[in-house]
Amino acid sequence: MMSPVDIVNEMLAKDHFSKWLGIRLLVADKGLCKLQMTIREDMLNGFGIAHGGITYSLADSALAFAANSHGQKAVSVETSISHTVALKVGDMIIAEAHEEHSSDKIGIYSIKIYNTADNSVVAIFKGTVYRTSKKW
Repeated sequence: MMSPVDIVNEMLAKDHFSKWLGIRLLVADKGLCKLQMTIREDMLNGFGIAHGGITYSLADSALAFAANSHGQKAVSVETSISHTVALKVGDMIIAEAHEEHSSDKIGIYSIKIYNTADNSVVAIFKGTVYRTSKKW
């Protein structure tokens, strides 16, 4: 059976969007993932702050990696996010995904995104995944 790090690295190898985001894997374990990235100018919206889709995408990647870490292929079926603090160019952020519930078919995860400058929570994400019968 593949380790959580091996699974995440295999997923990342084919994940062009996460590569575009500049995601760096910090931690991968069963039901847990920690990712880091930096806000770039091409990620800003018309207000000059990070587009909400950026933190959403980072959290979605953390969800996918944490959910698949058990060795069973999983896909999201429901997600939501609350943005609490605006981000600007140069802000380094970390997403931490934690498993809240796990069964053979369903997993529920909470992901908090922090600004590393002051450790403030900038977004809170919740995701539910469906676990398929396919193995990594």
